[in-house]
Amino acid sequence: MNSILIVNANIVNEGKVFEGDVFVKNGRIEKIGSGLIGQGADQVIDARGQFLIPGLIDDQVHFREPGLTQKGNIYSESRAAVAGGITSFMEMPNTVPNAVTQELLADKYKIASENSLANYSFYFGATNNNLEEVLKTNQKNVCGIKVFMGSSTGNMLVDDAKTLEGIFSKVDMLIATHCEDEATIRKNTEIFRQKYGEQVPFELHPEIRSRDACYISSSLAVNLAKKYNTKLHILHISTEEELELFDNSIPLSEKRITGEVCIHHLWFDQDDYKTKKSLIKWNPAVKKRSDKEALLLGLLNNKLDVLATDHAPHTLEEKQNSYFKAPSGGPLVQHSLVAAMDFYKAGKITMEDIVEKMCHNPAILFNIESRGYIREGYFADLVLVDPNKRWKVDASNILYKCGWSPFEGYEFSSKVTHTIVSGHLAYSEGNFNETKNGERLLFKR
Repeated sequence: MNSILIVNANIVNEGKVFEGDVFVKNGRIEKIGSGLIGQGADQVIDARGQFLIPGLIDDQVHFREPGLTQKGNIYSESRAAVAGGITSFMEMPNTVPNAVTQELLADKYKIASENSLANYSFYFGATNNNLEEVLKTNQKNVCGIKVFMGSSTGNMLVDDAKTLEGIFSKVDMLIATHCEDEATIRKNTEIFRQKYGEQVPFELHPEIRSRDACYISSSLAVNLAKKYNTKLHILHISTEEELELFDNSIPLSEKRITGEVCIHHLWFDQDDYKTKKSLIKWNPAVKKRSDKEALLLGLLNNKLDVLATDHAPHTLEEKQNSYFKAPSGGPLVQHSLVAAMDFYKAGKITMEDIVEKMCHNPAILFNIESRGYIREGYFADLVLVDPNKRWKVDASNILYKCGWSPFEGYEFSSKVTHTIVSGHLAYSEGNFNETKNGERLLFKR
């Protein structure tokens, strides 16, 4: 099917909402206008009452392949992402083996080319001793360099001061960081282990992975970036204090230091540990209600630039362990857009802001070629969302390989109905068309 015509949609793009039609042909957006019904498309979708938005670009996911495929794989998680309106993803290097050589990175691209239903890119992973390999990375077809300045799944901690100086001074492409100070976390861990043994209550997770741990590490990264004029993107900001590290006085295209917030840090807060327990154990931790509110404000006032997921599935069996044995992370790509839509329905965010933070800004920040907007000539990555179609998350409709969601039992007020990936109608009213895979993202750098 080479052409698709979407008619009568409420198009959300570049700060405007307007009714119109979009004609897609040979993978690209050929025409945007009104009264396009005469274009002779292979398929016509009447989108009356629905929002048509650019496909979401998620700049932080863990799809677990290779090596951790009991948790998820590129096929299963990209499929869930497409159902959630995410048409492009950037995946992290803490798989097994870690993607810390160019050959291992190439292996992941090969897997994705054969299995991913969404468009894809992969970060190259920095370690304490692979700077030469880092510097070989091609910034035209790799999204960025990932530096774990705090430990997480995969033991890729970079904590050597000399190594960090080398990375920040020599890497001329985007560096994305996980910022939590390891010494602070270890000190807190010992305090609570002595008090509770293995049975630390999950609501103490934000005391162990503390706000001080976040700020110490984030401020170190910012100081290094300012020292060397590095292009730094700090992932999953979780505290109100960290917002002061970011500048909202200049356009995103001119920023050298940027920040991301994830949907779970806007949705959940410390009170939710009582019922959700390990299911909302993430690194960095979900913290206070006041942090949640400040982070949303920071997103809206452009202190923070991107809204993403940090999708990181684990099996339910793994999650049902005691505090120290239960891994951090949870699956989110299927539900991030509809969660943001509930913020919209509650008057907390506009549709224009959702599209800016989940579609436009990742494209600007990473200099993605011809994606992230509804523009003639751009790749047709498009999503239709019905703002009035309620549905409840339950085991029967969860698409993650791990089979669970922190949103299980919750009824969303909106639903993704169609997802077009590089001109291919990959998802329509609950059905997938898997005859075409996504494409590798390219970057104008």
